[in-house]
Amino acid sequence: MADPAAATITQLKNIQSRTGKSIAELQDAVVASGAAKHGERRSWLMEHFKLGYGDANAVALFIGKPLPDLAGGAPASAPPATADNPLDTLYSGAKSALRPLHDAVMDRVRGFGPFDEAPKKAYVSLRRRKQFVMIGPATKDSVEIGLNADEVARVLAGNDYAADVQRDIAEARQVGATGVPFFVFNRKYAVSGAQESATFLEVLEKILSETGK
Repeated sequence: MADPAAATITQLKNIQSRTGKSIAELQDAVVASGAAKHGERRSWLMEHFKLGYGDANAVALFIGKPLPDLAGGAPASAPPATADNPLDTLYSGAKSALRPLHDAVMDRVRGFGPFDEAPKKAYVSLRRRKQFVMIGPATKDSVEIGLNADEVARVLAGNDYAADVQRDIAEARQVGATGVPFFVFNRKYAVSGAQESATFLEVLEKILSETGK
């Protein structure tokens, strides 16, 4: 199984190589722009530094958090756990590399509206009238998300998120998606349907040639 910490380090190094700026410099630029929400920061990076969705997301995720050691190629030691932030204990040691993934999930969930967070020993409980999601590290390589079946059924039967779904549908139509699977690269190139690996390689090589790498 791929090491998520090593993959993150490689991604961040590649971002630095492509932009000619350190991750810290990119983050400082985002903060100076006034973008406050994760999605706004990601979009700003995509627009001003021409980063792809995944790369912009990675840079934004680490704002305000310790960066891995990009010079030596190994993750920086996790900061000591504090009583002020139970997540420091939940994602400590070998599980510390999963913290950005947890934060990314939480950023998306927060976009659906307010809720209460109740950290437990092995996970974080998200509650409105009652618990609707639990999220926490299952192993050192994976984050587990548990949904309240009754709450899921209620949402599926109602229209709470109908507007969000319609926005996603509209965006999919804009890029030409009419079915699944459908893959979009750098919000510019699209591949429809199940394809041979050579097709994806051709798209990736074209993107690399455009960046001059």
